[in-house]
Order: sequence, then C-alpha cells, then structure tokens
Amino acid sequence: MKQATLKLAAVVFFIGGTHLVNAQSISDKTNNVVTTAVPMLRISPDARSTGMGETGIATGADAYSNFWNLGKTPFAKEKGSIGVTYTPWLNDLNLKDVYIASLAGYYKLDDNQALSLGLRYFSLGDIQFTDQSGQELGSNRPREYTIEGGYSRKLSAKSGLGIGVRYISSNLANGTFNGVNYKKGSSVAADLHFFHTGTKENGEGFNYGITLSNLGSKISYTDDNTQKDFIPANLGLGGAYTKVFDADSKLTFAVDLNKLLVPTPDTSAAGIANYRKQGVVSSWAKSFGDAPGGGTEELREVTASIGAEYWYKEQFAFRAGYFYESPLKGNRRYATVGAGLKYNVIGLNLAYIFPSGSGISRNPLSNTVRFSLLFNIDK
Repeated sequence: MKQATLKLAAVVFFIGGTHLVNAQSISDKTNNVVTTAVPMLRISPDARSTGMGETGIATGADAYSNFWNLGKTPFAKEKGSIGVTYTPWLNDLNLKDVYIASLAGYYKLDDNQALSLGLRYFSLGDIQFTDQSGQELGSNRPREYTIEGGYSRKLSAKSGLGIGVRYISSNLANGTFNGVNYKKGSSVAADLHFFHTGTKENGEGFNYGITLSNLGSKISYTDDNTQKDFIPANLGLGGAYTKVFDADSKLTFAVDLNKLLVPTPDTSAAGIANYRKQGVVSSWAKSFGDAPGGGTEELREVTASIGAEYWYKEQFAFRAGYFYESPLKGNRRYATVGAGLKYNVIGLNLAYIFPSGSGISRNPLSNTVRFSLLFNIDK
C-alpha cells in the first residue's frame, strides 16, 4: 500500500497542470508554482547535459541537440549520431518500475543542413487506484511518450536555425471515476531554435543560443473541453565559453536560463476559471506580466543552470553543475556530476544528481542516475 501511495503521489506530481498549487507561506511570501501538463517535456533526456547541471542550449552539438537546440546540429563534427538513454526515475522514493527512456539522433544531409529524430518514453509503473473510502477502483499503468522530428540549417558560417515538431501522448488514467470520464490526452507542439558560434578553428570561443520549445495546443484528460491544461511552452537562453589549453585538453563553462511561457495560476474561483479560458498564443506573451507579485515574482519563475565540462584527448570527459529553482516556485535545487568516455565511434556518458534536503524537504530527484550510450557516424 505504501508503495502504491508513493506511486500515486508521483503521478499527481507529474500531472502538474491538472492541479493548481498555492501552498503555505515561506518568509511571508506565498508559494505559487507554475504547473503544466506533461512536465516530462522539460526533463533532461540525456546524461551529458544532466552532468552539466541541465545545460545544453549553447554547448557543442550531439545526438540530443533536438531537445536542447536544433540550430547547433549543422555545426556537429560527425556526419550523424544516435543516442540512447535510460533513467530510473524518482529513485529516492524507492520506485523500482518508474523510468524514462529516450532515443535521439541526427544526420547531416550536407555541410549546411541536417535532419533530427527523437523518441521519449516515461513509465510511471503500475498503480492501484482507490476511492476516498479505500475501495479499489482498478489498476492502471500511466505512461507518456513523444515522437519528434526536426530540420536545421546554417544561416551563415556562424549561425544556425532549427525547427521541430512533436506529437505528445499522455495516458495517465482511463475509465469513469466519481462521474468523470478520464481518457488519454494528446497534443502537437513545435520548436524554434537559434544558435550562434563564435569559436575559432581550435574550438575556443563563445557560443550562445535562443530557444522556443513546446509551442502547442492544450491537452485534455476528460470529455470536458473547459478542463484543458497548458503544456510546458518554454523560452530558453544559453551561453557557453570554451577554453582550449593545448592539443589535449579543453574546458567549457555553460549557463542556461529558462522561463515557462505559461500563465501564473490564481487559485481563487474566478482566477481558475479565467486561467482555463486563456488562449494558448496570448498566454505566451501574458506569462511575462501576469504574476500576482509583479516583476519580482516573474523573475522567480526563471530557472538557472550552470555547468562545466572538461575533455582530455577527446576521449575522457568530467562534468559538474548546479540547477536552481526559486523555493517559492518549486524549490528544485541540486548539484550534479558526470563523466564521459569516447572510443572510436562509441561514447558512454553517466550522470548523477546528489542527495539534497532532508525529511519532508528531501528532493525526490536525489540519487538519480542517467546512462547514455552514443554511436557516431564518421564522415
């Protein structure tokens, strides 16, 4: 029963947009978490970026550029690459059958353009649903997946632009409970990514990128069309500087800033009704000025990631990073480390999220481990 309760709590945590949160006060300021449906779309799908504190907008291109920034794919060194990642999810809650798996890759048509494909799958294990009196209502296996593709090309010798599209399927519950008919939700979203590289021939220099991700329709889990939820549309800004020490070693520092383009919730009766009525496109612009606390609260909705990556002989990599989210906007804060090994056309990346917090404030992402295996296609 305890295991099932933990799993159900995980489902509630990841449904996100179906429950607007307005929790207890901290230092005379109110928690007001911006929630969405399918938050899996904002979970890092690869070990390299996780090891660098969840940065990836302006770092070097790899198989997972379709998630971080399609605009950098044409600047990749290899003709193509394929990556496979497995993540035991919420490991600190002892959930053995909850995991995230991803498959991604790209292929350069020529020196100026590339195609990308990706697949992400999130399993929340088997869950036994019960009513308020504890009567069993049946079991289900919640799961979500995306199928995505992208095209990118160079705009100049230093700049690249990428566009992507993805199909989203979110199956959290099926059947009728308390008079409400639950069903699988689905949506379609698009990405627009820009990348600029200022690196020299030896790889030293500064890169930056701007991304708009998950720009798509709302998603609904019931037959009630007034109960649709926003998906996590996002604006990302990133920069990365690489210092080349000699022919064998180089060090990259990266910073990413992300802001959800989703309305800040108002949990009053009128506020919830207005939240549901907002259009998708108009909400993207309104998300920069609708927080009850004004500009200060809007700034709290920006998450920050910093990371570093050291390569030796282009074969061994060591990574570290830190992810920060305001305590009033979700309070995800954790340090990460990672390592990479590249031999010929095969690469292996590992990442680990350090334990943080204690008791009820224990971070459920603590002790998360990611494994990525990459296969590069030589020119």
